[in-house]
Amino acid sequence: MSAQHLRSPRRDATTAPPADGGHGRPTEREAAAGSAHRLLTGWGGTAPTGARVLRPGTRAQAAAAVRACGARGSIARGLGRAYGDAAQNAGGTVVDTTALDRVLAIDAVGGTVTCEAGVSLHRLMTVLLPLGWFVPVTPGTRYVTVGGAIGADIHGKNHHVSGSFTRHVRGLELLTADGEVRTVPRGSELFDATAGGMGLTGLVLSATVDLLPVETSLMSVDTERLPDLDSLLATLTATDDRYRYSVAWIDLLARGTAAGRAVLTRGDHAPAAALEGKGRTARAARREPLAFRPGQLPPAPRAVPGGLLRGATVGAFNRLYYHKAPRRRTDELQRLSAFFHPLDGLPHWNRVYGRAGFVQWQCVVPEDADDALRRVVRLLSRRSCPSFLAVLKRFGAGDPGWLSFPARGWTLALDIPASLPGLGDFLDLLDEEVAVAGGRLYLAKDARMRPELLRAMYPRLDDFRALRARLDPRGVFTSDLARRLAL
Repeated sequence: MSAQHLRSPRRDATTAPPADGGHGRPTEREAAAGSAHRLLTGWGGTAPTGARVLRPGTRAQAAAAVRACGARGSIARGLGRAYGDAAQNAGGTVVDTTALDRVLAIDAVGGTVTCEAGVSLHRLMTVLLPLGWFVPVTPGTRYVTVGGAIGADIHGKNHHVSGSFTRHVRGLELLTADGEVRTVPRGSELFDATAGGMGLTGLVLSATVDLLPVETSLMSVDTERLPDLDSLLATLTATDDRYRYSVAWIDLLARGTAAGRAVLTRGDHAPAAALEGKGRTARAARREPLAFRPGQLPPAPRAVPGGLLRGATVGAFNRLYYHKAPRRRTDELQRLSAFFHPLDGLPHWNRVYGRAGFVQWQCVVPEDADDALRRVVRLLSRRSCPSFLAVLKRFGAGDPGWLSFPARGWTLALDIPASLPGLGDFLDLLDEEVAVAGGRLYLAKDARMRPELLRAMYPRLDDFRALRARLDPRGVFTSDLARRLAL
């Protein structure tokens, strides 16, 4: 067993200090570290609310921030990639965890990392890839924190193989409403409530995560163009178990026999032997097979015309994207960033939706309820929802988190401009289709679901509420999402 400790310029990273910093009650100055009043939104840019934002740099400051939160409570916030209002707290306190960013220890033999909650997946990839390790699960952006990954129990293109993020978390440290720092092992009741619990059981301080061994920082990718939704579902059902990662982009503006046509992308981490090929990507990677240098374009401008994403514009993009994709291509080498996080190459890509912002809607329906998925796709196609970021994946078995989103079946995610007329009523209709089919919506992306649907979607909801009432009777941890859905 070997361990590597990464030292921060601020303080020694080899040991974690106690919540009070080892010198008694934190001072008011510590409690107010980085304090500012700000207007916050989710990544979708809708429903802004104001809060006092504290950015603690130590455990002492984090504990003081929670104690000083006042009657409106507090909620943790990482890099702000929850699409809705999960990391907002109108009139209360928001604890920005991004300064709690120490990588505490790496076991480069056993394949684990212990880090503070504010460390991003981008940082972990930068540190771990040269050592031959990769994060076990990554969503469509690497700019999420470990604390956020636990709170939302994020999933990726490998859920059918690897499950969601917290399946790979051995344990965590949680600052609860009583000021206690609890060591929470995987499999405990508090762990299962925290996994997907949207930050409402306490403030995650650190976690230990199992890693995935890799030989290169490249992916070996197969791409296939499929003419309709039925052929896509059949292909995924028959072949998904052959790939570690798979995802399909769907054209939701195509109609008739082409409804649900898709570009299916599947792959796995490229072995070192793949670098012996003749392609440019293989040649470039031979000298540094584990190098991680994602490229980046200039950020999207702040002022983007609100009408840019009209149906005709998105329809033209979708047709071009579909027909430009190869009918079938195998064993293409791609960079990790291109395969997992193409949108990260355009900072602030959410601005392309204009000032009104956008809503991301993501559902999962059981595998045997694929007729409900077909109805949802038909409704979206008839409504001509201008979405060019629509993806479908196949989930494996769900994980124990009481409010964890993934469940065995089909998951569809799409972005819709918030300015679309009649959007609220239309999404209510989709919500009901999902609920009747025994499915659910993803809380980390929700911004407008009706609370009465929640119990049907999350069978452990009452258990979650009861644990919160015992653990946090004064409502120290709360959020706009929690109040809206009575979590």
